[in-house]
Amino acid sequence: MSAEETIVTPGPRPAPGPSAPIAIQVENLHKSFRIPTHRVDSLKERAVHPFAKREYRELHALDGISFEVRQGEFFGIVGRNGSGKSTLLKLLASIYRADSGTIRLAGRLAPFIELGVGFNAELSARENVVLNGVMMGLSPRETRNRLDAVVEFAELGEFIDLKLKNYSSGMLVRLAFSLMLEVDADVLLIDEVLAVGDAAFQQKCADAFREMKAAGKTIVLVTHAMATVEEYCHRAMLISDGQVAHLGEPEEVGRKYLRLNFKPAGAGAAAGAGEQSEDATVKMLDACLLDAGGERASSVEHGDEIRIQIEIEARQDFAALGVSYLLVNGDGVGVTQLRATIGGEKVPRPIKAGERFRVETTIANPLAPGHYLVHCGVNRVLEGGVALDIPSAIDFVVFGGPTGDRALISLPQETKTTVIGSEGA
Repeated sequence: MSAEETIVTPGPRPAPGPSAPIAIQVENLHKSFRIPTHRVDSLKERAVHPFAKREYRELHALDGISFEVRQGEFFGIVGRNGSGKSTLLKLLASIYRADSGTIRLAGRLAPFIELGVGFNAELSARENVVLNGVMMGLSPRETRNRLDAVVEFAELGEFIDLKLKNYSSGMLVRLAFSLMLEVDADVLLIDEVLAVGDAAFQQKCADAFREMKAAGKTIVLVTHAMATVEEYCHRAMLISDGQVAHLGEPEEVGRKYLRLNFKPAGAGAAAGAGEQSEDATVKMLDACLLDAGGERASSVEHGDEIRIQIEIEARQDFAALGVSYLLVNGDGVGVTQLRATIGGEKVPRPIKAGERFRVETTIANPLAPGHYLVHCGVNRVLEGGVALDIPSAIDFVVFGGPTGDRALISLPQETKTTVIGSEGA
C-alpha cells in the first residue's frame, strides 16, 4: 500500500431525508372485524336453534392510519397488545384486505410476520429452505446457491438433512431467521423476531440487523422492545386504539409508549383503609401517588419526582404527630426512609381530635425501573410510639431510565481520569 492510499471505514448510514423516494405510503387506512357475541359450540345447539339470528360486535382494529416510510429507512412500529400493530403489518403484506384507505408499496416486499410459517415438518431442513426460498421470490437455483450461507448462519450443518419435526423450537426459528437474511427484497416487514435462539445467536441477529441498516435496506419492525427501537430505527410510530398516537424520533416514541403502557386503568393506588382497626387513634383516609399534574397515578418515569400524598384524621388529641414512609422494592429491600412532622413546618404543634390533614411529600427519583411499595406510618412525635402503621399503603412502578443496571438506584456521576505515568517511563 502506498503512502497516499488510505482505508475508509464506512460509518452508520444517516437517516433518509425528505427527498428520498417513498417506499411505503399509507393513507387513511381502516380495518374492522366482526366478532360474534354468541358462539355456537355444538351441532346440537345449531339444530335446536337453526334460525337463531347471530349477533356481532364491530372491532375497529385500525381507524384512519396514515404514514410514510422512505427508501432506506429503518421504521419502528410500537404499541400495546391489541393496538392494531399486527393488523397493520398483515394489511401491508396483503394478508388482510383493508375496509378503506390506500397502501402504496415501491419494490418487492418480503413479510416475516411469524418465523417458520410455511415450513413442512415432514420435509428436511434442506428441502424446506429450497421450498420457502422459492415462495419468497428466489429461483430454485438461487436458493440452492444460498443454502450453505443459510445453514452456516443458523449453525445447523449437521442437522440439514433432518426432518423439521425432529427440530427443537429454537432450531426452527434459527433456520427461519437465517433464511430471511438471504431474501432479495426491497422492503422487509418484520414482527418481533430479534429474541431468537440463545445469547450467542441473538448477538449474531443483532449484528445482521446492523448490517442491513448500514446497507440501506427498507425495514419495518414491529416490537415491544424499546431498546431495539432506539438502537436500530431512524423513526418510529406509536399506535394506540387503532390510531397514530405519535410519530417521530425513536427516543420520544419510546418514552410515550412507556407512559401509555404504565398508565393507570383505574383511579390509582389507595390505602388499605378497610383493614384499619376501629380502635385506631389515627385513621388513614387515603394514600396515593400523584403525577406532575396532581392527578392520581400508579407509575412514574425514572427521573421524574415522586409525589406521595396521604390524608389522615386524628381521633384523639395528640401533643404532636409525624409521618414516616419506608420505600421498598418488590423484593422487600428497603431503599430509603422519610420522616416529616404534621401540622407544623419545623416545630410540631398540638393536634386536636377530629382534625384532618393532607400531607404531600416530594422526593427525587433515581430509582431503577421496577415495582416499589410505600409503607406508611404515623408516629407520636413527643410522646413516643406508633399511632398508625399501614404496610404497602401505596404501590407503584418506575419505568424508563437506564436498562441493564443491577442496582436499585442510578446516581448522577462525574468521572475524571488523570494519566499519572506508565511502566518503564
